[in-house]
Amino acid sequence: MPAPKLLDRESESPSGSTTPHVPDGQVSSADLEEDEKFCNLLQDRELLSGPNRRLRDLQLLFSVSRDFMRGFRALHFVGPCITVFGSARFEEDHPYYKLAREMGAALAKMGFTVLTGGGPGIMEAANRGAKDVHGRSVGCNIRLPFEQSHNPYLDRWVTMEHFFVRKTLLIKYSYGFIIMPGGFGTMDEMFEALTLIQTKKLRSFPIVIMGSQFWAEMRQFMDHMLKGATISPEDLDLIKWTDSVEEAVAHLQVKAVKQFDLRRHRVPKSSPLLGETALEGGS
Repeated sequence: MPAPKLLDRESESPSGSTTPHVPDGQVSSADLEEDEKFCNLLQDRELLSGPNRRLRDLQLLFSVSRDFMRGFRALHFVGPCITVFGSARFEEDHPYYKLAREMGAALAKMGFTVLTGGGPGIMEAANRGAKDVHGRSVGCNIRLPFEQSHNPYLDRWVTMEHFFVRKTLLIKYSYGFIIMPGGFGTMDEMFEALTLIQTKKLRSFPIVIMGSQFWAEMRQFMDHMLKGATISPEDLDLIKWTDSVEEAVAHLQVKAVKQFDLRRHRVPKSSPLLGETALEGGS
């Protein structure tokens, strides 16, 4: 008997059985129920899992639009930002936490709003550094079923349902990016920014990668990509590698403040009639 086509299999069930037989290594009905519960907590999983019912895909589309609208309303008035990316797993006694806190303070002293993913670790450290010097501190958090709440060093925060919306907002309002040591998420955010700049989708905003020992193999791999002609020499010129807060500030002064004439930047006026509120504070 020929094997059934893939699209025919979901309607198949053994004769005389009301419950489909589940061979070893395949998904049971209990697994499917558990997965559905998880999807209800994390909409990205359902959104990215293939075709849904038409009505459900429409609901997910509205969820994405709602995320963007919420983010636009929250972040429209925060002023020019520098986004700090990095791991959520570093505690406050870790050298990278201390470096991120120092960097956050330096960014705030420059007049930037410090924007992070709003969570713990490096994100908390950068936001905390901004508040140490009475600067502006903003977070764009993500809702997860097992973590993470926003950190306590934020003047304003918005919580997203969708990772890709969050990443777009972290890039949209920034004039530069500080990449601290981190994991898959940090690498995703770093290469997203690099790709957008490389393909001219985004203007040539400065990217500063800090933690030379941590990123040593990554830097070598980028050199390997250059030798393999998968990137161009000018692509590597987009990156400033340093462990020095002073060098990072000097680079941002040239590549962000002067390049985009940010001293002339004006924050849009908020409208109380539309329920909008300006972000107070700043050095």
